[in-house]
This record gives sequence, structure tokens and C-alpha cells, in this order.
Amino acid sequence: MIEIIAHRLQIGIEQVKGTVKLLEEGATVPFISRYRKEVTGSLDEVAVGSIKELYEDLTELQSRKSTILNSIESSGNLTPDLEERIVNCWDSATLEDIYLPYKPKRRTKATVARERGLEPLANIIMAQNSPNLERSASRFVVGDVASVDEAISGACDIVAERVSEDERTRNRVRKLFRRDGILRTKVVKGKEEEGVNFSDYFNADATVRGVTSHRFLAMQRGVEEGILKLTAEVDSDVAIEQIERMFIRNGSATKEYMQGAIKDSYKRLLRPSIEGETISDVKERADNEAITIFANNLRELLLAAPLGQKRVIAIDPGYRTGCKVVVLDSQGNLLEHSVIYPHPPVSKLSEASLIITSLVKKYGIEAIAIGDGTAGRETECFIKSLKFEGVDIYMVNEDGASVYSASPVAREEFPDHDVTVRGAVSIGRRLIDPLSELVKIEPKSIGVGQYQHSVDQGKLKAKLGSVVESCVNMVGVNLNTASKHILTYISGLGPVLAKNIVDYRATNGDFKSRKELLKVPRLGAKAFEQAAGFLRIIGGSNPLDNSAVHPEAYEVVKRMAASLNVTVNQFLNDKKLRDKIILERFVDSSFGLPTLNYIMEALDKRGLDPREQLTAFSFADIHTIEDLSEGMVVPGIVTNITAFGAFVDIGIKQDGLVHISQITDRYISSPSEVLHLGERVMVKVIGVDFVRKRISLSLRGAKA
Repeated sequence: MIEIIAHRLQIGIEQVKGTVKLLEEGATVPFISRYRKEVTGSLDEVAVGSIKELYEDLTELQSRKSTILNSIESSGNLTPDLEERIVNCWDSATLEDIYLPYKPKRRTKATVARERGLEPLANIIMAQNSPNLERSASRFVVGDVASVDEAISGACDIVAERVSEDERTRNRVRKLFRRDGILRTKVVKGKEEEGVNFSDYFNADATVRGVTSHRFLAMQRGVEEGILKLTAEVDSDVAIEQIERMFIRNGSATKEYMQGAIKDSYKRLLRPSIEGETISDVKERADNEAITIFANNLRELLLAAPLGQKRVIAIDPGYRTGCKVVVLDSQGNLLEHSVIYPHPPVSKLSEASLIITSLVKKYGIEAIAIGDGTAGRETECFIKSLKFEGVDIYMVNEDGASVYSASPVAREEFPDHDVTVRGAVSIGRRLIDPLSELVKIEPKSIGVGQYQHSVDQGKLKAKLGSVVESCVNMVGVNLNTASKHILTYISGLGPVLAKNIVDYRATNGDFKSRKELLKVPRLGAKAFEQAAGFLRIIGGSNPLDNSAVHPEAYEVVKRMAASLNVTVNQFLNDKKLRDKIILERFVDSSFGLPTLNYIMEALDKRGLDPREQLTAFSFADIHTIEDLSEGMVVPGIVTNITAFGAFVDIGIKQDGLVHISQITDRYISSPSEVLHLGERVMVKVIGVDFVRKRISLSLRGAKA
């Protein structure tokens, strides 16, 4: 497995071997990539994650091989050559092809024919040297076999099954489907009106090789909803002719019967099997692409610029039911909540103005967060009309806020408040620190994916979970303020230890040092090793505890400081002193140059958040789709990136689409080559469909 991983990923064997050993010992991807650089040859997090995924896949395949070997052995058919082929096989499709002839089957036509004693006649047909098959078949007209025709028919059923289970044949047909296959969708009769959203696919074709992820997943969604039928097809005559060339010899005495059996084999057995496999392969490919896009979007969303620790008013807008208003302190704690009705049908504008103004003054508010859903822009206009000095106003993406507000997490945090208060709190906290708040919501509910409910849910959950873990550990968390939800994602912890840390903190007060973590119930040396470097203690007893330097490397830093005859504090606070260090002098059996270089980088960035800082943004003076006209150039924010383009919020209810062809003048294979989630852009309106509420935008030639 080590050699296979190294070959497939083009990574050195020793690097793979070291990484796999650490993974088997329970080390996490963030820990390995950051703190075990000598073992991995300085592999980054992406490479370590790829090794982990492939190692898990191959381990699963190894388990499948063991199951197959046991099955064949129990049936008495395992030979040394067959065992060697299975042991050395590392392709799942090939493995299943090898197993197919020995796989326990349901009762088939061939099974019935064998029970009637017709296997020898099938051998005669496949030998193709019997000039008078009818005479040969007459010997088998006994018992349940009533005639020569029945005998030959049963024998041909056996031949058909053998052809369909032949490994070379399956590979030939499989390659044909992959190379020349056509995916075809047709509308289910009577579903035309119900499935109008899928009208583009009522009679659509796409090549197996070239179908895009989003197009296939749209087809698949139509199938799942009972609107469409999906098939994968190739030219049957071409497929049958290729199989005939494999089995029928020149001068065959039983050519007619072989041709009939091959045609039956293809249409009844091979085609349905390979068709299903082909559709499954295309779906896996589409799933992987969609999941990758989702993961990249999620990463950018989680690492979006935080406002930081400031006092905030958060507003969840609404018309009839009013706007829920909450006040949060700089840590995101709820101080007060109210409801205002500045919009029709209630329109208590003066009262709403008085409430907001008094809250801003009472709590020294520094920023106001407004959800970008229904009535969001109207609420923004109302707040801006109050003209507060020194108070920035932000529109906040509220996707998933309702999911959070009704979740067990929200009920636990705010048992005495209803969902509207919880939703407003979530909006405000997203402004203060998006990462800390968004980890509480199931990633696929955040709204930055593409057909996320149609892809493999197990793969999606695993991939998004690894993205959240990566982001949390990249940023690090303040051990004395972090919630158990974000601590859950810290390397080596999980839900139980996260809860124990929070409980310990509640009982004993703030942690004074990272070492104190070892006093937390059930948090042993291994968990401490994995987690400590990602946890920060601000103002603790050891200044290194507020850095990404791992406690195992503290002695190295002390030796560096001692070599300059300064204290550790002096060394940490003076970059000129650190620049005097010759790292080669500190290399030993535990720490090589890669780790020492990382230590110096960590000291340069000590206590700093790697994310950018947030700045305010203003939309153009447009509020509904009716305010748009072709040729307008307006500012917007990228809210979602898909394979076919990017969606941009331009300040109205409907996001506009910038198709991939409208992103840049040069060719790009993916919108993510140019755009990032949350990026601020200028876009030109190039089309407005007022009926379907669709807006087409372009970045090409869009200048303010």
C-alpha cells in the first residue's frame, strides 16, 4: 500500500511511510503537517490529507479482498494462481470482475441449465468444433429437458453467462462505454408539467467522457424526483461485434449459436451491468468535483475576515413580524433583545429609531450587523438614515441561521429565548467571528454548495468535516474563551474532551498554562500532544502559550534565547534578536531545519489571527430586480462558486450569476481560478429575466 500511495500521489516512499505510521498512531492531519515535518519531509496539509484518504480507501479494498478470498475458499474454488491475482489486485472494478464467476448468485437461467446437466453441451458450443450440434444435443434430451432445441437453448444460457462474467469482455465493454458512451435523459410520461424546472433535460444527451458535474447532478436530481429517466448507451452492434471477435474463431462450427448467445449476453446481462457501473462512475466523478467545490467554498467562508471583539447590535429583519434586535458584548454574549417595526404593514418608524438610538448609546455600540434575507436592504436603509457616528454597518449572510436557531446547540446556549432571538444572535456572532459561529451549523446547511443533497452524503460529511478541522486548527482558538463546539474540532480532542475542558474551566477558572490541560479529566498525554499547539492562552504564565510553537519545542526556544544572553520574553519581543539566530546550530535528533524554520515563523506571528480584517461594504442604490437594467455596473459580493460560474449578491433579493465565460477574457477551467467566496467585485448587468427572476452578470469590462 505504501508503494501504491507513493506512485499514485507522486510522493516519496519514505515520506508516505512516515506519514502512514503517524496516522496509525492516531495523529491528526493538522498535527502531522505542522509538527512532524522531519518525518513527512515537510509535506503540507493537502498532501498529508491525500495520503490519509488513499490509505483509508486501500485499507477498505484490502478488507474486501479478504472477504472475497474467504468466500471463494469456502466454495472450494480457490487456487494458488487465483489467490495471487486477488492479493495483487488494487483496482476495485478489476477485483469484482475476478470475483464475479465465483460470486454466490441468485437462481439464473444458467443455474437452471446446469441443474439439468447441460454444462457439457455448453462446453461443446464454446469449443466450436462440433459440425452437427443437434446430434450432440440429442444426448441431453433426458429428464426435464424435453427437446433438442430446449437443450441447446439452456446450453446457450450458460454460454451467455460465461461471456458476461469474462474479465476481458467486461473490460472491453467498460472501455467502450467510457470512450463512446452517451448519457440520455427523457421525461417520464405525464410528468411534463410537474417537472417544468427540468425542462432542459426532457430530451437531452451528454457524453460520458465530457458531461460536467453540475449537468450530471441536475440530471440525477430529476431522476431522484421521478421526473426523468437516465440511461447510458453505446452502439449495440459495435459492442456485440467486438465481443464476437473475442470469442468466435474462424471456421467455427457453432458460430450461429455463439452469435445468439453473445447477443443475449450483451443485451440481457452485460449492457445493464456496465450501464449501471458507468452511471455510478460518472456520479462518483461528479460527486467528487461538487464536493471539492463545496469544500473550497466552505474553507473561504470559514476563514472570512472577522470584525473582531467589538460591541454589536444584530438585526434579523422582517416585515409583518418585525425586526428582532439583539445586543452582544465583545465576546458575543447576549446583553439585551427587542423588536422593532420600521417597515409596513406596522410602520412604527419613530419608535424603531428611538429603540436603536438608545441601544447604541447605552452599550457604546461599535458595529451593526443586518441579516441579508427578507427586508434586509430596507432595514439597512433605515439604519443608515439614523446616521450614527463611528458605527459601521454590515450586511451578513444569514444562510443556515434558522437551522442553528432550531438546533440542540442553540437550545442549550439560549434555553430561555425563542428561535428569533437565537437567529439574530447568530447573525451578530457571524460578524464578530464567522469561524466560531459557523462551526455550530451542519456545513451543508450553510448554502455554499452545488447539489449538496444529491452527492454521496458520507463523502460530503467527511470532506467538510476535515475542512472545518483544518480551518479551526489553522486559526487556533483561545483556550479560555472557546466554546465546546469549536474545541470539538481541535486536533486530538472531540466532543467529550471539549466538554470536559469547558467544565474544568467553569469550575477552576481560566487556564494559566497549556500544561494545565493535563488536569482535565480524560485528557492524557496523547491528546495533549495533538491539541496543545493549536490552543492559545493570552496573558498566561508562559508567553509561548500564546503562539503556534508546540510545548515540546519550548526548550529549543529557551536555548536560542540563552545563546544571546537574553530572557525568553526579550527574545520573543525583539525580531532583531531572533534574526541573529543561526538555526543550523540548534539542529538535533528531535528538531531539524524544517521545524526550526516553522518555530521562527510562529514566533514572528505570535498571537496574530491569520485572517484578514473586515471592512465595511456598500451596495448601489438598488433594492429590487425591477431597479435593474442592462448595462448597469454595480458593486457586489461573491456568495457562491460553482463549476459553471459564480453567484454575486448585488444588494437585492436575487443573487446574479456570472457564467464562467463572463468572468475573464482568457480561458479558465474553474471560476475558483479567478474568484473567491466573499470577494468584492464590480459587475455589469447583461441580462434580466423578470419572469423567472434571473439576473445575468459579467465581470468583463465592468468598471466603476
